[in-house]
Amino acid sequence: MPRQTITISEPNHAWLQARVDSGEFKTQTEAVNDALRRAREIENGVEDIRAKLIRAEKRGFTDMTPDQILEQSKTELQKNGDL
Repeated sequence: MPRQTITISEPNHAWLQARVDSGEFKTQTEAVNDALRRAREIENGVEDIRAKLIRAEKRGFTDMTPDQILEQSKTELQKNGDL
């Protein structure tokens, strides 16, 4: 596994140490890796949302009523097995 030396601020050090002291993590390295993994998950989720918004913008406006939009959404979710 690659090794890296980093310098962190005192508040971040205290936060990491508190996670270790509480038993949540065995080492500060585990806590840092968990924080980075979570940041990547958030970033990926944001990219998914951004892509969906771009697709929606490209579709343009609709004359459908809110009830029609809801029904169409339910139908698509059911077809995809998400509902």
